[in-house]
Amino acid sequence: MIPWKQLDIASIPGGGELRLKQRGTEFSIMLGTNELMNSRLSGSEEALATLSCEHIKDKKRPVVLIGGLGMGFTLRAALAVLPDDAEVTVAELVPAVVAWARGPMAEIFKGSLDDPRVRVHEGDVGALIRTSPGKFDAIMLDVDNGPDGLTRTSNDGLYDFGGLNASKVALRANGVLAVWSSGPDAGFTRRLQSSGFAVKEVNTRANGKRGGARHVIWLASKR
Repeated sequence: MIPWKQLDIASIPGGGELRLKQRGTEFSIMLGTNELMNSRLSGSEEALATLSCEHIKDKKRPVVLIGGLGMGFTLRAALAVLPDDAEVTVAELVPAVVAWARGPMAEIFKGSLDDPRVRVHEGDVGALIRTSPGKFDAIMLDVDNGPDGLTRTSNDGLYDFGGLNASKVALRANGVLAVWSSGPDAGFTRRLQSSGFAVKEVNTRANGKRGGARHVIWLASKR
C-alpha cells in the first residue's frame, strides 16, 4: 500500500493545526488524529449544495454563500446547477486551504475557483454573515464538524441562537440556511425551530449512493 505523505501544515486562527496529506491521488485534511475530509468521500458535501440549490431554483440571479472551502465538493456541485448569472461567495478562514486548492489539490478543484461566478473571501464566515443583511438566497455551512465542532470553539457562534438569528437576517425572503453535520443533533434542530425557521432534516451518506458514514444536512427555510 502507498504510504501517506504529509504535504503541509497550516495554523488555524485561535489555535490548532490542519495537516494536508497525500497518498497516490488521494488527499486528506487532518486535525490531530481526526480526518476532517477526504478526497474520496464527497457525497454529503455535494448533497449540501444540490439540496440548497433546489430550494432556490426559481430565484433570479441567486446569491449564495458557502462557508468552508474544504476540498471544493460543495462549490463544484453548486456551480453545476446554478445559473450563469449566479453569485457565489466562498468564505474560508484558513488561507492555506485556498492555497492548497490552487496548488497540490488543483486537479480536484478543476478550475472551480476561477469560475467568473465565484469570489473567495479569506476570513470568518460568521463575521461576513453578520455584516450582510438581506444579501443571500442560500447560506451553506460546512464549517468544522457541524454544530458539535472540533476545530474552534468560536465556531459554536454560528450555531447558537445569536448565530442563527444573524443567518436569518442575512437571508432574503424564502431563503435557506443549509448546515452540514457529521451526525444528528436534536438540540440544534430545536434551536433552528425556536429561531423561526421551517426545518427539514435530511440523512445522507459520505459517499452518496455508494454508502459510507451517515451524515446530516439541515435545510432551514426563512419563513
